[in-house]
Amino acid sequence: MGLTPIAILLGLFVLNVPIALAISMAALSFFVLGGGLPVTAFIQKMAATTESFPLLAVPFFICAGTIMNHAGITRRLLGFADALVGHTVGGLAQANVVLSALMGGLSASANADAAMQAKMLGSEMVRRGYSPGFSAAVCTCSSVITPIIPPGIGLILYGFLADVSVGRLFIAGVLPGLLITLALMAVVRLRARQRGYRPTRPERAPPRELGKAFVEALGALSIIAFILIGIRQGIFTPTEAGAMTVVYATIIGLLVHRELTLSAFPAIIVETVLATAVVMLIICAASAFGFYMTWEQIPSKGAALLLSLTESPLILLLLINLLLLFIGMLIEGTAALILLTPILVPAVTQLGIDPLHFGIVMVVNLTIGGVTPPVGTLMFTSCSVLNVTVGDFLREAWPFFLALLAVLMLLVLVPQTVTALPDLLMGS
Repeated sequence: MGLTPIAILLGLFVLNVPIALAISMAALSFFVLGGGLPVTAFIQKMAATTESFPLLAVPFFICAGTIMNHAGITRRLLGFADALVGHTVGGLAQANVVLSALMGGLSASANADAAMQAKMLGSEMVRRGYSPGFSAAVCTCSSVITPIIPPGIGLILYGFLADVSVGRLFIAGVLPGLLITLALMAVVRLRARQRGYRPTRPERAPPRELGKAFVEALGALSIIAFILIGIRQGIFTPTEAGAMTVVYATIIGLLVHRELTLSAFPAIIVETVLATAVVMLIICAASAFGFYMTWEQIPSKGAALLLSLTESPLILLLLINLLLLFIGMLIEGTAALILLTPILVPAVTQLGIDPLHFGIVMVVNLTIGGVTPPVGTLMFTSCSVLNVTVGDFLREAWPFFLALLAVLMLLVLVPQTVTALPDLLMGS
């Protein structure tokens, strides 16, 4: 059978066939044309994936994020972000970046964050005199932060595929997420000064107002601490943390903020099911495709090929990053993560690279791919909402690209930026 399913997969991607369908068809071709296995094994491989306990975290965290959106938490977080940075140059754009960092513990999805930011803040930025291209660039690039700060769906998937502790991955994502936040804020400040974009408030928020905004947002802000402390203390597993977060968010929405109503739950369930179905269908299809790759020994052959190029862990990591940046431009990040993790992790572990370190680097790298053409789902989400052309977006977004790549290289060259926090809190 060889590489025929891979060729079919790439061909279907070029034809713009939906990701889940493309992976399914490519995997099915192995069972139909290979001749060695019954076609029913294709269905069995897809269905067996759904029995994974760690993957239960995906619908739980999606549900928690949906509940929080209905509970008015996003509005409170925006108020807190504005109180923190609204007095700075380009205050609304700065609040946009800060809100993405605060949303890391809520939506767990870069696409969800990009859509929300563009609708809520992007349009307001344009109304206040920011160029549409700049507004789209800020909304798109800041959404890269969301899946890195826990809980991120990409971190859950990588932990499942690479057999790495999801709890350690969650903690490892905190510092890289904050570094991306600071880098993007620096770019916003520089560009806002050049363009003359004004603050949203005349002066720094007084302590009383800042304290009030913090208290109003505390229900949301406490969720990240709730997750990390619970995992660190062994109170619950990352999967159980998802279920506990649903309960926690429901209590906050019903009893604390009192904006969540029982009548909203049917819509919440529908949104959760639809979002989960998209992710799980890709995972199930990729599992069947992964069986083909294992059968043909493609991961081990790919690892051997990579190791034949260099024996230096650093050079190998740099080469893989170049490969991931290229692939991220062509394939949606979740699909690329699922397909490439089984191939790349054996290679990096053989050279002594910590799979925890590599996981954060890989998720950051592929998420950056979402802001670059031609596939860039994050880019197209923001541009479509704000009616911005790709050309206008790229003219405004290149300084943000450079900032994201600078942080990525820092994570590659200094592994401690990833591993220090989980080693400190959970031991090596």
